[in-house]
Amino acid sequence: MNKKKTAPPAAARFGFGRARPRSSAEPAQDSAHTADAAPPMFRVAGVQMASGPNVNANLNEARRLIEIAVEQGARLVVLPEWFACMGLKDTDKLAIREADGCGPIQQFLSDTARRHRIWLIGCSVPLQSRDSDRVHNSLLVYDDSGARAARYDKIHLFSLDLGQERFSEERTIQPGREVKVVDTPLGRIGLSVCYDLRFPELYRAMGEVDIIVVPSAFTETTGRAHWETLLRARAIENLAYVLAPAQGGYHLSGRETHGHSMIVDPWGVVIDRLPRGSGIVVAGINPAYQVQLRRSLPALNHRTIGWPESGEKTKRSEEVKMR
Repeated sequence: MNKKKTAPPAAARFGFGRARPRSSAEPAQDSAHTADAAPPMFRVAGVQMASGPNVNANLNEARRLIEIAVEQGARLVVLPEWFACMGLKDTDKLAIREADGCGPIQQFLSDTARRHRIWLIGCSVPLQSRDSDRVHNSLLVYDDSGARAARYDKIHLFSLDLGQERFSEERTIQPGREVKVVDTPLGRIGLSVCYDLRFPELYRAMGEVDIIVVPSAFTETTGRAHWETLLRARAIENLAYVLAPAQGGYHLSGRETHGHSMIVDPWGVVIDRLPRGSGIVVAGINPAYQVQLRRSLPALNHRTIGWPESGEKTKRSEEVKMR
């Protein structure tokens, strides 16, 4: 897609121009050869940040970057995991927890979506749980009137022990239990957060979705090894667009996040990327192209294992013990 070559503001960075060229072996996104009933193209954006412990400062930075995304024509904007606060210690999120339905972070998301007439996805909002020592890592979706359309609580909690680098989200986060998908005028959107990316069965459980969102704060260690591979795999196996905004840089806590926010098309092509620092990635979503791909390669209709809509489930062979 051609990008307008005007210079961006000095304080913002963009992913424009970083997508690799499409090879001749890859299907062209030519709407002239696709389904007539597909909706028109529209633009989406992912926001990359390097959030700190000050909620107001983070909200101001998110506001600035959302405004840039809107200026670029984005109708759906997704914020990275823990956009509102990356604390000095894990328990800092407990101090800013909000009741479901009220609080400054939720009010910011609602007001911003309404002001710009966009669909806005904010993650993470630390919402109260039954456990006073833990919160839910909640992804909230707001429609273009500012009304909340969906809530997803992160199901899979990250744990890592590499000696000097240790993480255990279960100490401060109560896991969610429900897979969530939201129907919007822009298509059917599957909701996930960060570590969920490693569990393909979650995305299978969503059914057919048009866009998958994965707001994240991948560590530099795991991100460098697996981030792009996992994102492209989820796009390819679900023939879906993947919008993955991330934390990217150094944080006051000493933590380093990988960045490399991406938008990936249903063929697994990275169509925009921002390696590090605050900024946005923006790309056009072409529903007609997606319909064409799914007709040309009907892999989603060929699922049989654990997929009742595809016909009779494949029977699992019983293990025979050798005597």
